Amino acid sequence: MRALEERVEAPEDFGTPAIGIPAGSDMDLDLRLEAVHEGVLVSGTATARAVGECVRCLDPIAYDLTVDVQELYFADPDPATDEDGEPLPRVEHESVDLEPLLRDAFVIELPFQPVCSPDCQGLCPQCGVRLEDHPGHRHETRDPRWDALQSLATDPGQTDQRKSN
Repeated sequence: MRALEERVEAPEDFGTPAIGIPAGSDMDLDLRLEAVHEGVLVSGTATARAVGECVRCLDPIAYDLTVDVQELYFADPDPATDEDGEPLPRVEHESVDLEPLLRDAFVIELPFQPVCSPDCQGLCPQCGVRLEDHPGHRHETRDPRWDALQSLATDPGQTDQRKSN
């Protein structure tokens, strides 16, 4: 068994369009590599800073995210495949590629629609003002289906002319 505590740079595409781990930012790895009959078992945790923006109000979001990881890297020289026919992770040239393992672990833990707080009210859909800053913000709304009746209420003389014609 070998313990690995290392700080590495995050590669590209660790996230979604709304939130992710910025490329080149620090990722702290605390991993244990164990030799097992089939190959090398990698397990432990990884921590990185998730950065994005709230999908409701567009305010910036940043927090530390820690994920648990575990993967068996096969030592068999013949590439094994899973039930979908995809090649299983392998030990190649006495090393293992942690990038797919870390990418999968982080992306799964990132929120699909990140928010700055669960009760974030977002932006006004009509004018874009941030509703948290203006609690009583309202717009007068009008239902266009009532427009015909509204003209009768505003010009009662016009109704009398229609009746006489």
